[in-house]
Amino acid sequence: MTTGAPTFSAPARSRRSRPRRFLPLAVAAWLVLEIWLLTVVAGATSGLVVFLLLLAGIVAGSAVVKHAGRRAFRNLNEALQSGGSPSRGGGNGLMMLGGLLLILPGLISDALGLLLLVPPVQKALGRRTERALDRRLRAAAPGSLGDAFQQARVHRPDGKVVQGEVVRDDGPDGPGGGEPGGDPWEQRPPLTR
Repeated sequence: MTTGAPTFSAPARSRRSRPRRFLPLAVAAWLVLEIWLLTVVAGATSGLVVFLLLLAGIVAGSAVVKHAGRRAFRNLNEALQSGGSPSRGGGNGLMMLGGLLLILPGLISDALGLLLLVPPVQKALGRRTERALDRRLRAAAPGSLGDAFQQARVHRPDGKVVQGEVVRDDGPDGPGGGEPGGDPWEQRPPLTR
C-alpha cells in the first residue's frame, strides 16, 4: 500500500559557494577600509570636514533615491495609462543603488555611488547585469526559482487546495487491484463540491 505522505530524509549538508563563504570577510575588510580612510582624511583636514562630507553624502543620496523613485513611479503610471506594460527600468534600480551607497557613511561607498550615477556606467552595468540574469534563469534547474511561476500554474491551475491523503492499493494485478472490466490507468473526474 502506498500513501501520499512524504517520507523524511535527512537533508544533505550543502557546500557554501565561494562568494557566500568570503562575503562576511569582504564586508569586514570594507568597513575597516572605510574607517581607516575617514581617519586619514580627518587627520589631513579636520573632523568638521569629514562630518560635512558624510552629511553631504546623506543629503545627496536621499535626493537621488527620491528622484529615482518618482521617475520609476511616473514611468509605471504612464505605461499603465497607455495600456502597455512597463518598459525596462531605465536605470532607476542602479540610480537607487547609487543613492543608497551615497547615504552609507564612508568615502569609498560615496565614490561608488557617484560612479553609479554616471549614465554610461549605468547603461554598461545594466546590460551586463541583464545578460547575466538571463543566463542564470535559462540555466536554472527544474524545481528552482527559474520556473517557480510555471510550477504554480501547472500544479494549481484553479487555485483550489484539497486537503486529504491519497491511498493507492497496488494489488497483485497492478494499479487498481485488478478491477474487472476496467482500465487501471483510466482518468477519473475531478472531485468537486
